Amino acid sequence: MPHVTTADGVKLYYEETGTGTPIVFVHEFLGEYRSWEAQMRHFSRRYRCIAFNARGYPPSDVPSRVEDYSYEHQRAGILAVLDGLGIERAHLVGLSMGAFATFYFAMRWPQRALSITLAGIGSGSPAASREQFAHEARESAQALLRDGWPASARARATTGTRVQLLNKSPRAFEEFVGHLASHSAEGSARTLQGYQAMRPSLADFGAEMAACTVPTLIICGDEDEPCLDASLMLKRAMPSAGLYFMPQTGHACNLEEPDLFNAACERFFHQVESGRYAMRDPRAAPGRML
Repeated sequence: MPHVTTADGVKLYYEETGTGTPIVFVHEFLGEYRSWEAQMRHFSRRYRCIAFNARGYPPSDVPSRVEDYSYEHQRAGILAVLDGLGIERAHLVGLSMGAFATFYFAMRWPQRALSITLAGIGSGSPAASREQFAHEARESAQALLRDGWPASARARATTGTRVQLLNKSPRAFEEFVGHLASHSAEGSARTLQGYQAMRPSLADFGAEMAACTVPTLIICGDEDEPCLDASLMLKRAMPSAGLYFMPQTGHACNLEEPDLFNAACERFFHQVESGRYAMRDPRAAPGRML
């Protein structure tokens, strides 16, 4: 199986297809490399596409220590993919947990990103919800270790920000649940404990966001309530960011609306590659309302 090895010796499984400018897809907590199939098929016509599994998601390694799942390890996983495949710069596309990793990566190694796409980002980041999110992450970890994925996959896939996929495409939903049921309960639990519950807030990177010149696209479903305010915050804080809301869409926006998602990303990539993606004009944020 193809894999790259991180600095701390963890093997990360990946798949790639196509040739051209690289795109690296970074999956969400309930996702994996297969979650990006609609994007891999579409973009591989013109791009070199790579999707990989984070640590804790077989066939990637599943370290046993919680401390091996920190946000630093997660963003370094993206670096390991780029270095292992000899890629100097790439478009980075992340969803939810993967969007956080992509954001953290760009704050640390902006020179390695042609662009960043942050989809479904922000759950648990606002100060008012940090404590609740961390509590729920630790509670979910214990439940996973107790019950396992096969017994809980369907329930975890039908929360308030995910029922949209079931309603729109029962077939896609069943495929999603099948993939989820095959995940490692230990790896997912350690991810919840070490990464989700302990990651820094987006707002902790205020200075980096204000100085960021990496072209950024923020994508959010308008029914993804935990991410709405954070998406607006990022748009306001990052002069390099554009914001796209997808109507009647929940959290797994790339699965729910693959055509809309792909079109938004493709237009963004073309603007970046043609040199036409600009920083926000200061005149676009006037102090007056009229």
